[in-house]
Amino acid sequence: MSQVLDFVPIWTLILGMAVFFYVLLDGFDLGVGMLYGLAPDTASRNIMMNSIAPIWDGNETWLVLGGLGLLAAFPLAFAIIIPAVYFPILVMLLALVFRGVAFEFRFRDAEHKTFWDHAFSYGSGVATFAQGMVLGSFIQGYQVTGRVFSGSSFSFLTPFSVMTGIALLFGYGLLGAGWLILKTDGEIQNAARRHGRICLLGVLIAIGIVSIWTPLASPPIFERWLSWPNILFLAPVPIATAAVALVTWRALASRAEILPFVGAIGLFVLSYVGIAISLYPMIVPHHFTLWEAASSERTQAFSPGRNTRAPAGDPDVHRLVLLGISRQSPNGRRLSLRFPAPLSSLTAPAVRAGSTCPSACRPSSALLHRTDRPAR
Repeated sequence: MSQVLDFVPIWTLILGMAVFFYVLLDGFDLGVGMLYGLAPDTASRNIMMNSIAPIWDGNETWLVLGGLGLLAAFPLAFAIIIPAVYFPILVMLLALVFRGVAFEFRFRDAEHKTFWDHAFSYGSGVATFAQGMVLGSFIQGYQVTGRVFSGSSFSFLTPFSVMTGIALLFGYGLLGAGWLILKTDGEIQNAARRHGRICLLGVLIAIGIVSIWTPLASPPIFERWLSWPNILFLAPVPIATAAVALVTWRALASRAEILPFVGAIGLFVLSYVGIAISLYPMIVPHHFTLWEAASSERTQAFSPGRNTRAPAGDPDVHRLVLLGISRQSPNGRRLSLRFPAPLSSLTAPAVRAGSTCPSACRPSSALLHRTDRPAR
């Protein structure tokens, strides 16, 4: 298939938006969960729980989209990144499951409501810290030999990843405080403002540490941000961050209800932009670019065009035919992919001369031609 459109930027945008929407939408959800543990009484906890009840269980959808999109569009990056962060991802998923169970059982198991309250709060905190460690290990990079992750199961555990884990606790706490200011009033809102100011200070300290640590630890990042004239062109990013932080601080100290949440979102957007500037075009930092880790054009485009014939000897097409994967034509008939090369070119189980090939190694003829019966 001749290259007409480069799908790598498109998939990069899709994955980038999926990760950002997950961080934003599940971030304030997890932030409310952490602040939930600081509520003084049952009535306050009920109000905080009800503020996220209609939406809390749908936010993880973005996480699924990001993971599957990474596997489909950038399989090499998936094969390196996921083994490197198996443990924190496992902890995160278990914490999210435990948190979800606690959310439901808090209303169904009244005798143990206190236990489920603590489970909901601690599950939110553990999931957030694990996500922060994944982020920190990604920014630092992974040990790679050839095209394979060569580190240990605990290579992710570094002072930098621990710091980013703590930083994300403050970041999600700031989002959660902004959400509670927007959705509640009275003493709950006042407490959210106090917690929001503390979390904002933690976020600003973390941004400062990362902004100093990463250029000193990585010469390419130092060159990207501090060389001339890059420092002039990229100066608006830290300036805008300082301005948004100032506006957010004043909003938390005033009676504004929308601005604290908007300011928290703005800080996350600018931090996200800063990470993208530091690492682009790397998807496996310091090793592989987006284009080097990308899957084939055919995979990124989902399937060949209607009138496109696959090149002879394409192993992906052979596998599709043997699996019997077909696509639906506009007129309601079933179209199956054809073999572009003789069957003898396929890699099949060895058969001795003069012996009969077992049925398991002979593809069904129904997969090799177009059928005239309507699709079910």
